[in-house]
Amino acid sequence: MRADARRNYELLLAVAAEAVAEHGADASLEQIARTAGVGSGTVRRHFPTRHALLEAVFRDRIDALCARAGELAGEPDARAALVEFLIEITRAAATIRGLAEALNRGRIESVYCASDQLSEAGEPLVRRAVETGVLAPDVTFADLSTLVTGIALATENGPDPETTATRLLSLAMTGFTVTPQEPTRHSALPKPGPDHAPEPGPDRKP
Repeated sequence: MRADARRNYELLLAVAAEAVAEHGADASLEQIARTAGVGSGTVRRHFPTRHALLEAVFRDRIDALCARAGELAGEPDARAALVEFLIEITRAAATIRGLAEALNRGRIESVYCASDQLSEAGEPLVRRAVETGVLAPDVTFADLSTLVTGIALATENGPDPETTATRLLSLAMTGFTVTPQEPTRHSALPKPGPDHAPEPGPDRKP
C-alpha cells in the first residue's frame, strides 16, 4: 500500500472508530468520508462493505478476545474456562458500542466476520466442556454466541450494561427457577378459633 493510501486508511479507520462509538454499527459511511475529508469512493476502496469497516474497527478487540480463548484452553477447569470466555465476550459486546450489532449481523447474514473468528476460538473450549461432562452435549458455540449477543443488545444502552449483562449471563448459566421444597410431614395444627372451642373434658365445666 502506498504511503498516501496508508495515511488515508489510518485516517478513515480512526474516524470510523469514533463514528461507530457514537452512532453504533449503522454509522453513516458518507459522514465518515466527509469528516475524514475524502470522497466516498475512497471509503469504498478501503472498506468495500459495512462488514469490512466494522471488522477493521473491532479487529484489535476481537484479536484480544481470541487470544484470551487460547490462554483459557490451557486451564484445568473446563467449565471455568468456558464461563470466563463467555463473560469477557458479554462484557465487551455490552460496553463497546456497535460490537454486539456487528456480531449479530455477521451471524444472521452469514458473512465471515468477527463472529466467525470468535467461534473458531471458542469451539475448543466448548468441546472440552462437553467432553468433561460440564456442558450439555447438544450445546454449540453458536448457541452460546447467540445468547451472549442477545444479552449485550438488550443491555448496551442501560445505565450499567457491564453489570447487568454479566448478571443475566449468570442467570442463564445457572438457571433462574428453583425446585419447590417438599411440604413438611408434620405441619403445625391451626390454632382453635372462636368456632372451634375445645370440647369440655372431665375436669372442665361446660
